[in-house]
Amino acid sequence: MFEMVLQNLLTPAVMFFVLGVIAALCKSDLKIPAGLGETLSIYLLIAIGIKGGIELSHYSLNSVIRPLMGTLCLGIAIPLITFFIMRLIKMDLKNSIGLAATFGSISVVTFGTSISYLEKQGTTFEGFMSAMAALLESPAIFVSLLLLKVIENKKHPVPTHSQNVGIVASSPFKMFDRKLIIESIFGKSVLLLLGSLFIGLIIGERALPVVKPLFIDLYGSVLIIFLLIMGLMAGERLPEVRKHGMKLLLFGLYMPLIGGTLGVLLGHLTGLSVGGSTLMGVLAGSASYIAAPAALKSSVPEANPSIYLGLALGVTFPFNLTFGIPLYNQLAQWIQ
Repeated sequence: MFEMVLQNLLTPAVMFFVLGVIAALCKSDLKIPAGLGETLSIYLLIAIGIKGGIELSHYSLNSVIRPLMGTLCLGIAIPLITFFIMRLIKMDLKNSIGLAATFGSISVVTFGTSISYLEKQGTTFEGFMSAMAALLESPAIFVSLLLLKVIENKKHPVPTHSQNVGIVASSPFKMFDRKLIIESIFGKSVLLLLGSLFIGLIIGERALPVVKPLFIDLYGSVLIIFLLIMGLMAGERLPEVRKHGMKLLLFGLYMPLIGGTLGVLLGHLTGLSVGGSTLMGVLAGSASYIAAPAALKSSVPEANPSIYLGLALGVTFPFNLTFGIPLYNQLAQWIQ
């Protein structure tokens, strides 16, 4: 196990991430050109999606239905578990919901790094796992916001009768206004992942001559630059997380282990290989810093971004990058 962790730590991508963290903590004048991080994130989303779509074209619906249902179960269970833990440690309602949405959704960069890790290990995995990544982006956001609405309705019930209108049906789904649905389903990360996935699925192997030089051959090199940027961002967020106490800091370390273990177990139960179960663990153990914060910003503005974004990016992301991925892989091997 120690050898696997050390091997992962000594990869160029992870070491550049650590370099970024050190630069931020030491107040270095290292600056990344504006817009470069956004550009690289778009590249990574397209690369993961289109490669997954090409691989998915080799599978039938019957072979993916069980992992698909398992992924949806994770999208419901993890935000509920997160919310329950947050209430146990006396976190307020709005920030509990923020963390539930963040930890229930996924980190595409962690997923992409785990793919590179498995490929270097020579571990094969199901090509349709990119579809599972796209599927797991949004459910936790909806579940978390629905939970918030249900709790608020219990605390402040809406009158069911009105003199002028008559009976008014109060539904928790009223919270899902058009703007929220557009942001959650057609936001950048989900749109690019699903769109690229469908393009790869429709075109199949015929897409390889065009996409391979840029989106497959250069993927590892681009990931290095992006993780340097992520390291700078994580280093800047760490002081914010420390302000909120040790309980929250520890949560950022043990929650990915809880989610990752559930993901690996569910991957095994749905018939995935060791590599596929590892990726399912990575998805379940990661935390979103793109899709979920974008939805929370407009839907739960009272939630503190320094808590849910700082914890996801400053604690859970580096933990998964260095220790989590090898741990999930080892667990998948033990279960298999």
